[in-house]
Amino acid sequence: MTALPDLVLFAKYPVPGYAKTRLIPALGAAGAATVHRHLAGRTVDILLQAGAPVEVRFAGADENQFRDWLGVGVLLIEQVEGGLSERLIDAARDHPHIFFGADTPDLDVATVASAMAALESHDVVIGPAEDGGYYLIGMQSARPELLVDMPWSTEAVLPETLRRCDALGLAVALLPTLADCDRPEDLARWPHLAESGQCA
Repeated sequence: MTALPDLVLFAKYPVPGYAKTRLIPALGAAGAATVHRHLAGRTVDILLQAGAPVEVRFAGADENQFRDWLGVGVLLIEQVEGGLSERLIDAARDHPHIFFGADTPDLDVATVASAMAALESHDVVIGPAEDGGYYLIGMQSARPELLVDMPWSTEAVLPETLRRCDALGLAVALLPTLADCDRPEDLARWPHLAESGQCA
């Protein structure tokens, strides 16, 4: 049986004014941080239920603060300095791994399991996001060429990633498209998130 992939989540500490800043116009700094606390905690719970090793690449607080927040079931490693490309490349490894963000309220265990299964027969698995990016990307081994010089936070991320995979001859599995919660207008889709932030 193929070894289970490492499930790697990138997460900020839920500090007002630091986490989910694009939601601040709708919820205020404290409310936006509360939404992030909910989403990141929920994502960790889902990854743990998937049964593979879970690693959180953290930023914005020390390891003890993250341990108090997320518990003992995850490996905690501090993110390196630099942009998203540098942080992803630093977290890559020469065995199967899947990168996640904490912004996808509809992520569930079945989707994570599908990503894990897809990596058994594909070089790369991608969970497309509605905004043109992706909510997860998994690789059989480190592929820095898929991460460097990427136009992050634009609708070009997914098509550019697929173009590079095609040029490299990589077999890609695509999962169902999900939406991220990044902007004030996104909150209408998940009223409970808006309520949790407003109650902060």
